Amino acid sequence: MNRQVLRNARVFDSVTGQVSAPSTIVVTDGRVDAVLHAAAQAPAGVETDLGGRIVLPGLIDCHVHVMAVHHDVWQLSMQPPTYITAQATHVLEGMLMRGFTTVRDAAGADYGVQLAIERGFLRGPRLFIAGAPLSQTGGHADIRPRGVKEFICTCAGVGLFPALADGVPEVRRAVREQLRLGANQIKIMAGGGVASPTDPIDGTQYSLEELTAICEETTAANTYAMAHAYSPRSITRAVQCGVRTIEHGNLLDDASAKMMKQHGAFLVPTLATYSVLGDEGQRLKWSDEMLAKLDRVKDAGTRAIAIAKAAGVPIAFGTDLLGTMHPQQAREWRLRADVQTPVEQLQSATSVAATVLNQTGLLGVIAPGAHADLIVVDGDPTVDISIMCEPEKNFVGIMKAGKWEKPFAL
Repeated sequence: MNRQVLRNARVFDSVTGQVSAPSTIVVTDGRVDAVLHAAAQAPAGVETDLGGRIVLPGLIDCHVHVMAVHHDVWQLSMQPPTYITAQATHVLEGMLMRGFTTVRDAAGADYGVQLAIERGFLRGPRLFIAGAPLSQTGGHADIRPRGVKEFICTCAGVGLFPALADGVPEVRRAVREQLRLGANQIKIMAGGGVASPTDPIDGTQYSLEELTAICEETTAANTYAMAHAYSPRSITRAVQCGVRTIEHGNLLDDASAKMMKQHGAFLVPTLATYSVLGDEGQRLKWSDEMLAKLDRVKDAGTRAIAIAKAAGVPIAFGTDLLGTMHPQQAREWRLRADVQTPVEQLQSATSVAATVLNQTGLLGVIAPGAHADLIVVDGDPTVDISIMCEPEKNFVGIMKAGKWEKPFAL
């Protein structure tokens, strides 16, 4: 038995949004065993005094691409998967050192990467994978340029390439295949996107029958569908057919937010990616068409969060960064500051995100039975969210599953 006793900890309750008086956290074999009043007698174990610092649950980013080591998917297609995975080790470790002890991969990582992390061969966050995204022909994940009929060989690539499927029988088979390959959730391209060459950003993708069939298959497998969607029309169609989480959602309006609330859907905004691309889009040689689409959605994301918040739609934390942009993950905190309070932001990356993952009580909380994923913070992020923007400076201890990934030191 491995037991640690963390004394003098002010615990952030991610459900109520409150910070406790100095308490003792007991961690046994990678799980939180108890959270005790400071005066209560704790069982014997390795003791650490946290000096009255606030302790957060490990953070959860609900929209990442850990294998996107380059912003250009065509470049990735020409690299062996072993080389991509070797490069991804830096992406994974970086996320962990920014306090993200769990991430939901929105396309790219496969079961092998997930297993390597679980068994300790790779160092990184706990990983929930979507496998290859489902896209209709000509949809957001169909990256073939105009006039190009076939993909180049993608056998060396990773799951950023889509599972192209058209019609109800094909989409059912595509869902089943991704689940067979180990997907924890299914990613659907339900509308146009910024980085795709041939689809309008406010267009809809997949018929209602196809979307419904996909969601029927995910429900049958006790999981859910996450949908890339920007426009009110694509958002409304997706949630009416059973999609659980809307990714991005920058053009959300009052009516589509009301529909999300009615169907119990979550919004996963990803403001960081638009902010960084706004800085770097031209340097990355994006086309004029792609840059125009970026301009349309870049400044709409905060408005979408405000609309969702007013409608009572739960909002989770996401970033959606690629290539050299990954280190900008903590920028998301600052970008949301005008529309979410510090506590709301912290909840979006802990208890709300855990609910998205169907991990309520296991992740995103510091409570008996939960995984011992903890962040020891200098300062009070429930008052000043900018503390979260400098994790290398302000996170003085990071624990995942009871192991200090960044050892705490007074």
